[in-house]
Amino acid sequence: MISRRFLVGAMVAVSATALLVPVAPARAAGIGERPGDLAVGDPDAPVTLIEFFSLTCPHCEWFHKNIYNRLKSDYVDTGKLRFVARDFPLNAPALHAAMLAHCAGRDRYFTFVDVLFQTFDDWASSRDYTDKLAQIGELGGVSRDQFEACLNDKALENAIFQSIADGQAAYDVSGTPTLVVNGERYEGKMTFDALARHIDRLLSGS
Repeated sequence: MISRRFLVGAMVAVSATALLVPVAPARAAGIGERPGDLAVGDPDAPVTLIEFFSLTCPHCEWFHKNIYNRLKSDYVDTGKLRFVARDFPLNAPALHAAMLAHCAGRDRYFTFVDVLFQTFDDWASSRDYTDKLAQIGELGGVSRDQFEACLNDKALENAIFQSIADGQAAYDVSGTPTLVVNGERYEGKMTFDALARHIDRLLSGS
């Protein structure tokens, strides 16, 4: 069960971390990045990693809990890596969760994504997931009325569907998480060490 104390603590903790690397402005910078993408890291970083993810995907949850934070501290925060998030929701709960994260605004998007993965077990497979998402939204400053408006925002919904179509067309994305590193789909083992070795090879030019 989602508790108010847990969510408030998570929002505060993740928000403090997110301040270290602000969300990039709405312009293309990294390899494969598009105007309007949500990204963190130096726009001039030599390596760009694009993640296609679904907020109800257990493998995406694992990636964000076990790999993303280390990537951020070791590569994003040090100016080596640009990290770009791309929506690829696999079902209605994932779509609505993505809409909530976008509804929070660019400056809080990654905070909401992190909190949604932290509370994954409480809402992702729940019958009343919309109510649980609304609770998360309220604790993050998105009112129920605002959340309801976001769910009815066809332009936002179409933009998320377009992200799916673009991923399928450009990189043959069919599942999540799918990583694209410097324009090429990453086919290696999904561990931090394996991904770090791949990034290090790109950084060294080998």
